[in-house]
Amino acid sequence: MKNLMFIISLTIVFSCQNSSQKNTSIPETQTRAKFEPEDGKCILFVGQELEAIGGLEEWNDGYFDHFPAPGGFTMYTDFSPGDTMFGYVLKGLDGVFSTDRWGDYPSNMSLQLADEDFKNSALAIGLWLVNHEKEVAKGEQDVLINRMGEWLKTLGNRPVFLRIGYEFSGPWNNYDREHYLIAYKRIKDKFDEMGVNNVAYVWQSHGSDEPLELLESWYPGDEYVDWCGYSFFSRFQEANMIEFAKKHQKPVFIAEATPTISTETTHKNGKTKETILSNPEQAKEAYEKWFIPFFKTINDHPDVVKAVSYINCHWKSHPMWVDNPTFQDVDARLQTSEFMAEKWATETGKDKYLKASPQLFDYLWGQ
Repeated sequence: MKNLMFIISLTIVFSCQNSSQKNTSIPETQTRAKFEPEDGKCILFVGQELEAIGGLEEWNDGYFDHFPAPGGFTMYTDFSPGDTMFGYVLKGLDGVFSTDRWGDYPSNMSLQLADEDFKNSALAIGLWLVNHEKEVAKGEQDVLINRMGEWLKTLGNRPVFLRIGYEFSGPWNNYDREHYLIAYKRIKDKFDEMGVNNVAYVWQSHGSDEPLELLESWYPGDEYVDWCGYSFFSRFQEANMIEFAKKHQKPVFIAEATPTISTETTHKNGKTKETILSNPEQAKEAYEKWFIPFFKTINDHPDVVKAVSYINCHWKSHPMWVDNPTFQDVDARLQTSEFMAEKWATETGKDKYLKASPQLFDYLWGQ
């Protein structure tokens, strides 16, 4: 009897150990962040306004009209009612329900979301809080938060990547750190209370000259951040977000990227070299000095960089960027360069880049 009991005990122990081993292996596929693809995969987004993206009856010479539909598209809106930008008075949630133009080319997410060409692409939203982060933190913009939350729920299972107060560290935004952190948390907390579950929260820095200590001081906390993000423009070598994200075990979204080539004075005045992709010589220089490092960054970090958004923009033609030293001499439209369009199609045609498909949403939801 004792031998029998001993055998039974061993059987129970090994059974529990095996069960435990099986259980510990299961979460490996479940510990990824919200909408994070598996290692080696990267969601391809394109932005950032109607002309640049195209794919619509009126706006028909953008990225969607020359390349396969990407896995997502990037647009912008705001919680900054009353502010004036290039003669346009913001009303809050601009570019969501109506066609609005605040110095960039027109934006209107509702047109894209209703269009058949966009039905299998995720949505990334840059949410502008400039000058109003204190009001958001104090609850004075809860009407806008509630309205946005209810709208997000109408999008069904379409994954949304929400960049709250994007480029928080950029000196041009001049965010108050204390109020920014409270505002960021308030927005997520309110959406959680409302039952908004189709949103991944992206915490995005401006991407250069950012010591790790600075990033830590602006970090809302692991429980409030699904993805870390940063911008990939000039001086991209100075970015520390990938290292920061690894420390916090978060995937990285290169949420804004466009070819801007640094000069000897860029670190002083922000001025970048003229880069017009329709100019063959400038396209080749951009490929060597920006596109190759951009793709290398993605390829060197297959377990971290899981989403990128290319801004396919005719920057120099927009009032917002005419006086901006970084973008005033840039035309990043890939379709204007046969050389660059071919290079781009070859690289992003690889299996690692996730584009629009009927299966994409289920895959990102982990189904």
